[in-house]
Amino acid sequence: MASKDKESRLAQMSYWEEQLKLRLAQLAEKDIAPEKAAKDSEIKKIRAKMRDTRDRIAVIVEKEKKVEEMAKARAEKAAKPKVSKKMKKQEEEEAAESKRQQKKKKKKEKKAKSQ
Repeated sequence: MASKDKESRLAQMSYWEEQLKLRLAQLAEKDIAPEKAAKDSEIKKIRAKMRDTRDRIAVIVEKEKKVEEMAKARAEKAAKPKVSKKMKKQEEEEAAESKRQQKKKKKKEKKAKSQ
């Protein structure tokens, strides 16, 4: 969709800015005070469109940042050496014993001390 593209949203923003300038110029020609011009329905509509477009651009920028971070994370993950499942299992067993294993070990030690 074109409206989800940053360039098209920037083009929309410049379009609405131009429309606002034109409308303000028209109101200035009619000698309408700036306070009354701010209450003009066309001006309000144009400013609302500009706010919507600005918000949408901010979302698009956030999405681009997120995509860059994800690509960086993927590259880091790909750069790490792969560990086989067997090696992973051995490391887990060596790193920490389960609670059950710890209890068994304590029980054996107590039994050995008592005998």
